[in-house]
Amino acid sequence: MTVTRATRDADRELLRRYHEDGDEAARQELVERYLPLVRALARRYAGRGEAVEDLEQVGAIGLIKAIDRYDLERDVALTTYATPNVVGEIKRHFRDRAWAVRVPRGLQELHSRLARTIDRLTALHGRSPSIAEIAEELETTPEQVLEALETGSAYTTVSLSADGMEGEEGQDPMDALGAEDEEFERSEDRASLAPALRSLPEREREILRLRFEEGLTQTQIAERFGISQMHVSRLIRKSLEQMRRQLS
Repeated sequence: MTVTRATRDADRELLRRYHEDGDEAARQELVERYLPLVRALARRYAGRGEAVEDLEQVGAIGLIKAIDRYDLERDVALTTYATPNVVGEIKRHFRDRAWAVRVPRGLQELHSRLARTIDRLTALHGRSPSIAEIAEELETTPEQVLEALETGSAYTTVSLSADGMEGEEGQDPMDALGAEDEEFERSEDRASLAPALRSLPEREREILRLRFEEGLTQTQIAERFGISQMHVSRLIRKSLEQMRRQLS
């Protein structure tokens, strides 16, 4: 989107009226002026399982946040400031849906630390570390490590810079425009799991419900069903993999 000096000056005047005078009409005019930019950015992420109209709505939220948080003392065009915020909101939308089930936040964070820890211990010992060694390094229990490993089956990585969106050196060109705002609220929506859940046997559905809705540990579930904790872990992993294939 090409921005002329006149457009930039007009934007700053509208921003000034909104931030200094509380002029809501100026804010609305800015939103309408940059909705074509939001639509253009949203179309870059089409074909990834989300309706373009939904992505445009998500992107519009990023635009509004950019307008609300714009610093009048910064000598930067609104389009330059808003673009990474719109893109960041859309990417966050996809990342929040990448978890196929609602995995407890603590396990998500533990899962994200596992790869680095395993690599570090492998380099240190010259072999793959045991579950107990990983647990000791992370100052947690072996069961928690197993459950964190289990969440890997609930996570589907979405490549948002594929299909011709990368620059010549493999970097998303949108990332070069500025950092994303770390204070963006995370979306609480999740994809509907009903069809995938219905494809599972009744026992597996109940195990997933107990694990991810009731918050029971694998050991507690194993005691309830009269099977081993490792068997519960295998059933959960198998069920999540089946659901992921169906959802994708």
